[in-house]
Amino acid sequence: MVDLNLTAPMLLTHRVLPRMLSRGAGHVVFVSSLAGKRGGAYIGPYNATKAGLILLTQALRAEYSSSPVGFSVVCPGFVAGVGMYQRFADTGLKASRLVGTTTTDRVAAKIVGAIRHDQPEVIVNSVPIRGVLAFGELAPRLIERVIPLFGTDKFFRRVITNRDRLDPSAKG
Repeated sequence: MVDLNLTAPMLLTHRVLPRMLSRGAGHVVFVSSLAGKRGGAYIGPYNATKAGLILLTQALRAEYSSSPVGFSVVCPGFVAGVGMYQRFADTGLKASRLVGTTTTDRVAAKIVGAIRHDQPEVIVNSVPIRGVLAFGELAPRLIERVIPLFGTDKFFRRVITNRDRLDPSAKG
C-alpha cells in the first residue's frame, strides 16, 4: 500500500519534474482522499499514505513556488460506481448520508479546476465536510467524539468483518 499510494507518486514526480521545469510549464496533481485528512479506525496505513500525499504537495509547492510548475492535491470522499468503495457497496455496505459519496465526473472536473487555478488542495465530497475538518484542527478531542457520528468507523469495521466475503484471497 505504501509503495502504490505514496512511493510511486513520489518517484513518478521525481521522474517528470525535470522535464516540466526545462520546458517551463507543468502541473502535478496527486489524488489523495478525505481519509488523508483525518485518521479513521481500521484504515491507518491507508490514512497515512493519503496524508503523505497532502504533505508532499505542500512541500513541493513551497520548494517550487517560484517555478512555472504547479502542484495540487485532490481529496475525494467515497467515489460511487467505481473502485474500492463500489466493491463495498456491491456487498451492501454503504456510506452514511452524513459522509456522502461523490462521482468520477465530479472528481475529474475538480482535478481540471485544480490545474487551471493552481489550487493547493481540493476536497471533493457530496456533503460539506471542510468545516468539520477545520473544526477538528481547532478542537481535536471534541472531534474524536463527533466523527463516530458520521459512521465511517462503523463502516470500516463492517468492511473488516466482511473482508473474507469481499476478498476471498484475504483469508488466513
